[in-house]
Amino acid sequence: MPHPESTPASPVDAGHIVELERALARVAYLLTRVRRHEQALTQCGVQMDRASVPLMRLLADSPEPLRLGELATRLDVEAPHVSRQIQRLERAGYIERVADPADRRAQRVSPTVEGRRAVDAVRDVLRGWMQEALSDWTSEDLKALAVLNHRMVDAFLDHAEVNGDDGATARDRPRR
Repeated sequence: MPHPESTPASPVDAGHIVELERALARVAYLLTRVRRHEQALTQCGVQMDRASVPLMRLLADSPEPLRLGELATRLDVEAPHVSRQIQRLERAGYIERVADPADRRAQRVSPTVEGRRAVDAVRDVLRGWMQEALSDWTSEDLKALAVLNHRMVDAFLDHAEVNGDDGATARDRPRR
């Protein structure tokens, strides 16, 4: 849905869409670089594979333990991939399994105290790097960037829901 004070992009704005896509590709590349991930984990003293970080963040942000199938849906990966990660994280002491109150045969997972500490440590390092990189930006620019990024993600999620492209629902969206 377009923002009330603006008009939807027109074909004339296609060049802006191309540049936005390029910028997002660069951001995605920077956020997923293996070397950067290893540096962050070394700096905060956490032992965790790169694929487990988004899963741990999702669990830490969830108000309640989640089923493995729900994790797979929210992360847009296959359930066996999540099962393997959960087993590794459980062995490392970062997550624990709990009974599902709605179905005692099913299990949910949640972060342990150590898992929450690990997620917080990774976030602190990444936020510190971001703060250093953007230190010469004004508060207004940082606020505008955050607002526009949230708006963009919401638009992408709305579009995916309308087109049936995504298992995520509004309930699954990360909270701002």
